[in-house]
Amino acid sequence: MTNRGAAGVDQDIENRWVALPAGIRTQVDGFVLQDRLMQAVKLVWEAGRVRGVGLHEAQEMVHLRYVHFGDRVARTPDDPIDLDSLATLAHGIPARVVAIEAVWDGDTVHDWFVNLLAVTDDPVGQKGLAMIPRGAAERALDGADTGGLHPSAAAATRAGTELAAHLGVPFHFAGPETPDDEAPRWRP
Repeated sequence: MTNRGAAGVDQDIENRWVALPAGIRTQVDGFVLQDRLMQAVKLVWEAGRVRGVGLHEAQEMVHLRYVHFGDRVARTPDDPIDLDSLATLAHGIPARVVAIEAVWDGDTVHDWFVNLLAVTDDPVGQKGLAMIPRGAAERALDGADTGGLHPSAAAATRAGTELAAHLGVPFHFAGPETPDDEAPRWRP
């Protein structure tokens, strides 16, 4: 059983944080302030292993540092998903764009998110236009109804549909209702 403090912070995690050497804590805070989440987690995990810190605990410690610093963190900017920006990016692709596709992906940092892609007629076949994680999607939707979809799916559907119509190409999003990184891809 863990001992929770008045603010609901896990005291065990807090104690493990304080037990790390000051130099490690300073470097982790530097990574957090630069929004370098993976570097911060990796450092806490590597430095804390000798003290029994696992990956999950390292993630929790770093999360608490993000909460501690709040608005002082220089957040990585969201990829733009407005029509003008996406159209400019698509027009800058040297190959002919034949479709716009939204594809589910996920990782331990962003959970589920959607990549918006321009499918081209060249051998490479696609060019990434935007990665749309939940937070970026919620900001882009600005309170708009998602129709029960994950915010990333709703934002990608809106942006992808508008861009495809603008370019005069099909839009494809297999399974926007449920995150699935193995959903069928667009085929001409």
